[in-house]
Amino acid sequence: MLYIVATPIGNREDITLRALGVLREVDFVLAEDTRKTGTLLKHFNIKNKLISFYDHNEDKKTARVLNELKKGKEIALVSSAGTPTISDPGFKLIRRCREEKVEVTSLPGASSLITALSLSGISSDKFTFFGYLPRKKGARRKLIAQIPNCPGSSVFFESPYRIVRTLEELERVLGDKKITVCRELTKKFEEVVESSLKEAVEHFREKKPKGEFTLVLSSASF
Repeated sequence: MLYIVATPIGNREDITLRALGVLREVDFVLAEDTRKTGTLLKHFNIKNKLISFYDHNEDKKTARVLNELKKGKEIALVSSAGTPTISDPGFKLIRRCREEKVEVTSLPGASSLITALSLSGISSDKFTFFGYLPRKKGARRKLIAQIPNCPGSSVFFESPYRIVRTLEELERVLGDKKITVCRELTKKFEEVVESSLKEAVEHFREKKPKGEFTLVLSSASF
């Protein structure tokens, strides 16, 4: 069995009892970031073998992991934070497990996507998730221009290094829409800024952005 295990996005106490049990009992844990996962396991006094499993080695290691699963091993898959495969590695392994009739189950838990939607004050009955916008300027603008064709709200992940540029381009292409910018969700310095795109640009220009961001953009103009 492959267990897809959600881990906290910030506050360690957000992990589920079931997740802790699985992380203790499996034969080993596939981790996107072994240092972060190691710190989490140590906090809960869990001693288990960690194997690095991230974007650049997923193809190489999938066959080995699949072979171990076929031998009857129990394996957990975790990302650096939150629910695995949501803008994180793992979907190729899961697809191969389906093809090879290997059992897979998912343990629900923390997700910055859902946490941000619930905090946003913006309608979430329909939304489109874009993950991280493309790094290249042309591809990014092309994608942003398609947003009005998508039903409901739009959700993005962004880094502190590109947050101001992304907000500026959203305003430039789409006009001044309502947005909720969530930073450092569930952590000590959590910040939720609900404003117009123009105000959000000014806010984050004035301060040096830190942490990981989740943006929820309304389909309605401000």
